[in-house]
Amino acid sequence: MAHPDPSINGAAAKNALATAARPLGRFVLDALLPPQCLGCGVIIDEPGVLCSACWQGMRFLGPPQCAACGAPFEFDVGPDALCGSCAREPPVFARARAAFAYDETSRRLILAFKHGDRTDSAPAFGAWLVRAGARLIPDADLIVPVPLHWTRLFWRRYNQAALLAHALADVAGVAVAPNLLVRTRRTPSQGKLSPAARQRNLAGAFAVRRSAKAQIAGRRALLIDDVLTTGATAAACAKALLAAGARAVDVLTLARVVRTGS
Repeated sequence: MAHPDPSINGAAAKNALATAARPLGRFVLDALLPPQCLGCGVIIDEPGVLCSACWQGMRFLGPPQCAACGAPFEFDVGPDALCGSCAREPPVFARARAAFAYDETSRRLILAFKHGDRTDSAPAFGAWLVRAGARLIPDADLIVPVPLHWTRLFWRRYNQAALLAHALADVAGVAVAPNLLVRTRRTPSQGKLSPAARQRNLAGAFAVRRSAKAQIAGRRALLIDDVLTTGATAAACAKALLAAGARAVDVLTLARVVRTGS
């Protein structure tokens, strides 16, 4: 008669104990650090979600939208329809999509993540990016975050675009190249600049590292950033990637500015 292996029984007991201890650990953690809404910070039941008020205030984006830049349309005019801006001047990148509109509600969410150390938001954001980029992700060979200049990274301690890229990759299963792009100079804030001034401000501000050019050559890149405003940053990064041999560049952001009337 075979005797049971005591090591197997011991492992099973440890697993059972760990499983039983998880709810207790969660209870203790929630008591010490109760989960907060990703947007307004109010105490909620589950970590990594929005309260009902913030959720209702979000404007998630999807079709119908411009086939190129992803700007929302009021009416469905066909899957290949372009907005007026893209029809007049096609963007450097192939396609751009965003999870939600950048407005008063989402602005709090973005600023808390970007400047308020709410890096715990990244997993939820990654799931939203997967939804928004459902048609882009299957074509992507590589996920590339928009880089910060090293001086800005030193003070902020993390690159929010890189966190989003890794959160997306965890769900989508596409490789991330966090250091492929480099910001060659520190540019002034884009906040109050016109679209033309933004383009001038960012001209030549990004480059692909020499050691990484073989990594991007012939491949389709999915560029990740937090907010798409005029598209100047995305265009400058796309130009650098294409100049290094990328086959095409798509853009996926957490939020985008939506023009009045869209």
